[in-house]
Amino acid sequence: MDNLPGVRLGDVLMLIGAGIVLVGALLRFAPGLFGWFGNLPGDIRLEGESSRVFIPITSMIVISIILTVVVNLIGIIWRNR
Repeated sequence: MDNLPGVRLGDVLMLIGAGIVLVGALLRFAPGLFGWFGNLPGDIRLEGESSRVFIPITSMIVISIILTVVVNLIGIIWRNR
């Protein structure tokens, strides 16, 4: 990252940290905002007498699509600077 002109590692780390703080604040102060996560059709829940297994397949696909769109938009904006 230090090789790219105009991009400093400290700036990138600060942006990542601010994003983590923002997600943490949303989880803390608006917990119902993510109530859909894990409750979509396609998420697998198996419960036995002494064990539980949760496989959020559909939720992870949704998160993957959202992150892909965000990263691509950031890349487009970054290239046009």
